[in-house]
Amino acid sequence: MSTARGARARARIEVTAAIKDEARSQLAAEGAAKLSLRAVARELGMVSSALYRYFPSRDDLLTALIIDAYDSLGEAAESAHAQVADAAPRERWIAVCVAARHWALEHPHEYALIYGSPVPGYTAPETTIPAASRVGLLLIGIVRDAYQGKGVARPRLPAELVPEAKRMTADLAPDLPPEVVTALVAAWAQLYGLIGFELFGQFNRVVEDREVFFRHAADQLAHGVGLVFPQPTATAVKGPSGSGS
Repeated sequence: MSTARGARARARIEVTAAIKDEARSQLAAEGAAKLSLRAVARELGMVSSALYRYFPSRDDLLTALIIDAYDSLGEAAESAHAQVADAAPRERWIAVCVAARHWALEHPHEYALIYGSPVPGYTAPETTIPAASRVGLLLIGIVRDAYQGKGVARPRLPAELVPEAKRMTADLAPDLPPEVVTALVAAWAQLYGLIGFELFGQFNRVVEDREVFFRHAADQLAHGVGLVFPQPTATAVKGPSGSGS
């Protein structure tokens, strides 16, 4: 790569970062629904036509911000998990949940972008899926390790839910029991519901010690997906290579 070409590439990276930073400032001040490429360009001292060379539309800019937010959340969760990678599955689960909460409290506007109200007129493309899946895949991996090790408790699955449970299992984690996968999907939704309730004020005048409350709730979510072992009186459901409880 020539010196001139390298300089242009660096300049593009810097301008792209500046555009995203200004867009995040607009998210904080106005919300995602009012994000405007013209307003971003004006604040940066750019003409609109120049900004369109970086992001052809508002939706392209929103998509970039959404991917960045999901990746930032995923990195926080993965970093927290790495610090307890040798711990029991239940402790690893709680560490990931706590990391997700802390990230949301530190990045409330980005959390609102990815888990708040949908942006009118915007549909997230499939390119957001890998970043959006990072925390979920991490939680699935923790449960998988438990299933293949000491085992997991089998949650109750109503007969009418069996077909949908099998479909979700085939899509998400074919090597886990449908009962466990169904509980995982519910826990995933409940995790972000808990975080959203705190972030958006629904716990005001209800929950005061929110750190302790959240850790307890995360532990209950772990229990709900079957992470209850080792317990001497419980019966585990193990994977083919499970070692027993």
